[in-house]
Amino acid sequence: MTTSLCQLKEDMALLQRETKSQVAQLKTEVDKLKTEVDKLKQQLIVRQVAFSASLVVADPTTIGPFPIDTTLIYKHVATNIGNAYNSKTGMFTAPVRGVYNFEWSIGAYGDGSHGSAGWLVKNSENVFMAWEKQTSGFMSSSKAVALLLEVGDVMCVRLVANGSNVAYDDGSHHTTFSGHLLFPM
Repeated sequence: MTTSLCQLKEDMALLQRETKSQVAQLKTEVDKLKTEVDKLKQQLIVRQVAFSASLVVADPTTIGPFPIDTTLIYKHVATNIGNAYNSKTGMFTAPVRGVYNFEWSIGAYGDGSHGSAGWLVKNSENVFMAWEKQTSGFMSSSKAVALLLEVGDVMCVRLVANGSNVAYDDGSHHTTFSGHLLFPM
């Protein structure tokens, strides 16, 4: 009887240790699942990236020409989902690695001596240019591109310096910069 009682005590102690171990493993699995759910929630939030802005809110404004390429600061922000566009600097910063679509347009009034040209710039590298020049009347040029960006890559539009490029905007929002995340990678 004593032997059986001792064996039962050992068996109970073994079961308690196994149960504690299984509970610890389950807690670890639950923690891993919570972390995964949090990551998925964050990815869903980060996938919501889109902005669209124009140079000015309403007052007719001509900017340029400048002696150096100058970043355009689009102050009228119509949309900024994800807050990746900074209206104080004119810069968009990629919050997630992925493929983004960007569109920009540069408007101006042709007077025979001024054109309208803007580089899309990734970090400090010129990517594509929108350019137009005509002798009279309103002119506008625009481009679009899809680019793979890494987290922290910075995009902006720079008015091209050559002593003759200008950008015009008013309440009709002719000079714009827009972008959105197509899909994360």
